[in-house]
Amino acid sequence: MQLIDGVKISGEIKQEIADEVIAINARGGKIPHLAAILVGHDGGSETYVSNKVKACAQVGFNSTLIRYEEDISQESLMAKIKELNEDEDIDGFIVQLPLPKHISESKVIESINPSKDVDGFHPINVGRMSLGIPCFVSATPNGILELIKRYNIETSQKNCVVIGRSNIVGRPMSILMSLKANPGNATVTLCHSKTLHLKEICLSADIIITALGSPGFLTGEMVKEGAVVIDVGTTRIESNQTKSGYKLKGDVNFEEVAPKCSFITPVPGGVGPMTIVSLLKNTLLASTKKIYS
Repeated sequence: MQLIDGVKISGEIKQEIADEVIAINARGGKIPHLAAILVGHDGGSETYVSNKVKACAQVGFNSTLIRYEEDISQESLMAKIKELNEDEDIDGFIVQLPLPKHISESKVIESINPSKDVDGFHPINVGRMSLGIPCFVSATPNGILELIKRYNIETSQKNCVVIGRSNIVGRPMSILMSLKANPGNATVTLCHSKTLHLKEICLSADIIITALGSPGFLTGEMVKEGAVVIDVGTTRIESNQTKSGYKLKGDVNFEEVAPKCSFITPVPGGVGPMTIVSLLKNTLLASTKKIYS
């Protein structure tokens, strides 16, 4: 069993991006600029956006954080998005989800210029991804692909089971693994809450990617010997063993599953660190104007 070290790989990619920024600066080019809109004071969103700003500084990007209270109107938020769409200094931007209930997330996502949609959520980017056309792939699936690639995990002709059908992870991951690409060329089964005989389906899988947010859901009896298991779950549970009073638990019962695996991601330290670094990669790509020229 080999642990897939997302901290190590994300650090390597950050250094690669930082080196590219140094080269851009040396030739007098424009330094990539990422903006983030944060509405309200959700604890998880606060932490995530703060980490994004820190990551930008680490690689030499410019960054802008735009804060609004929860009672901002949809019209005001959309006006700001329009402003960012038209700001030539901003290469890419994100609107941190979730948003307050009175704001339509779908309308917000659709209002972002696809050429600046470094989260990869706009329908045009999702459509291009489905067709295998260059696009901004959403950060978590992109990070998973990078881990698979850098650990030389074979996906072609493998049976891949994706558990969870969210538009952020599960659904795009199932598409990416089935594309005629590397990683890709897998035979994919997308499972969800209505799937029957899930244990049997999982036992047929060479690769399992679980993105449910259900701690310890995948148990040892659901995984065959030699499988690759990618755990996207990050659920906060109370703990008296940490200073924060909580710890992160993945979807995988690690103690049961890990001994059976050829490769497995831990939680924390697996997929999580790759999400932000994938956002940085998309921002660097956006700054080149190569996809939407």
